[in-house]
Amino acid sequence: MRRNHRAAIFTATVLTGTLLAAGCSSSSGGKKSEEGGADASAGKATTPRMTVAMVTHASPGDTFWDLVRKGAQAAAAKDNIKLVYSSDPSAGNQANLVQNAIDQKVDGIALTAAKPDAMKDVVAKAKAAGIPVVGFNSGVNDWKKLGMLEYFGQDESIAGQAFGERLNQLGAKHALCVIQEQGQVALEARCAGLKKGFSGKTDTLYVNGTDMPSVKSTITAKLSQDSSIDQVVTLGAPIALTGIQSLSDSGSKAKLATFDLNKDLVQAVQDGKVEFAVDQQPYLQGYLAVDSLWLYKTNGNFSGGSTAPVLTGPAFIDKTNVDAVAEFAAKGTR
Repeated sequence: MRRNHRAAIFTATVLTGTLLAAGCSSSSGGKKSEEGGADASAGKATTPRMTVAMVTHASPGDTFWDLVRKGAQAAAAKDNIKLVYSSDPSAGNQANLVQNAIDQKVDGIALTAAKPDAMKDVVAKAKAAGIPVVGFNSGVNDWKKLGMLEYFGQDESIAGQAFGERLNQLGAKHALCVIQEQGQVALEARCAGLKKGFSGKTDTLYVNGTDMPSVKSTITAKLSQDSSIDQVVTLGAPIALTGIQSLSDSGSKAKLATFDLNKDLVQAVQDGKVEFAVDQQPYLQGYLAVDSLWLYKTNGNFSGGSTAPVLTGPAFIDKTNVDAVAEFAAKGTR
């Protein structure tokens, strides 16, 4: 089964990789709602103007979502779409943002389901209103149950298992998996998958991902208390970069590897401060989510046949291939 998943990952990446386009200017996440795709005049589609709402659970300052948004903006510019982006890390508030999109009678909605139960009712309302909904990034195990048309992202459980197997190859014995948001299904699945794939001991540490000084002190304290930890696993680039500081402050000899990338994280891999990173291609997720709604509205197309997710990861980035990624990270699209 795992081999089939990895084949699907490879196939999806090859088939969708050609869809990448130049990104638009970056802007941060957080509690907000505004139009994206300022370069809409550069759109090549001659189809009627559409409005698509993208609603995520992004926390303020998390650079991961800048990449998602850039991909969404690129697709919107190509497809003659007015993109309205909004985000809130609170599941209840995110659901309210989806409801706002329904009330505005948008032509399509792309959303993340980090807390699937909170999305159940609003997705049903969107369907009742005739608004197609696609999922991406979070909710790979729930998108079909929620009634969404398609899903774009990585299977977090499989990615976690592959991560654990990689740690086995590196000789790690005691891993600390740092989760920056308790109850977030994608993050929990990563650590659960890690425990399945890793033959050593795995501890879980919850931190407040919106408070980096607290993240730093919490990881530092844990490493100072337990010198047997030889591997720190973080689930986001900002957490990884803070974890590097914790390793230094605690005097720990542990290594650090992470999920997800940003420009500074790529540099950290190049410098040897981070062993490797798992890239789920957030730019691609944002791009495909928006483009899929255009394809559905204009031609009735379904990616994955409406029954299987389109997998955008995991891809391992280490010193052997990071230089190739660095070119795109410098542009702000990886």
